[in-house]
Amino acid sequence: MEIDDTDRLLLAELSQNARLPVAKLAVRLGLARTTVQARLERLERSGVIAGYTLRLSDQVQRQSIKATVLVQIRPAALPGVLTHLKRMPAVEAVHTTSGRFDLCCLLRTDNTLDLDSALDQIGEIDGVILLESLIHLSTRIDRTV
Repeated sequence: MEIDDTDRLLLAELSQNARLPVAKLAVRLGLARTTVQARLERLERSGVIAGYTLRLSDQVQRQSIKATVLVQIRPAALPGVLTHLKRMPAVEAVHTTSGRFDLCCLLRTDNTLDLDSALDQIGEIDGVILLESLIHLSTRIDRTV
């Protein structure tokens, strides 16, 4: 499905607050309410919008420690490693990658002790060869949708 500039603006508004009423979205975009409603329905029907979710406030996010963990694994170890990572509450997302590392894991914990424990757990998973952790200090740009 083709996404035009108006769709991108609509998605950007929703990424900031998915609970905005259609009437308010229409005002912000300078469109008729029915036009915005029709676009939303089309984006949902086509699968561009797969669902709506919540976003934690900046205050809540500042109270947690976030880290990116790059993981190198043995060939064919991916299924077992993923099984372990899925069981870990600190693991928010796991992406496969190209290059020196095989996985990019996003972790969130309440404190540095919990992060240290999570890193130890990942390092002990059978098939993990090497890991490198990058602790997030601040967010300067966030365009996640």
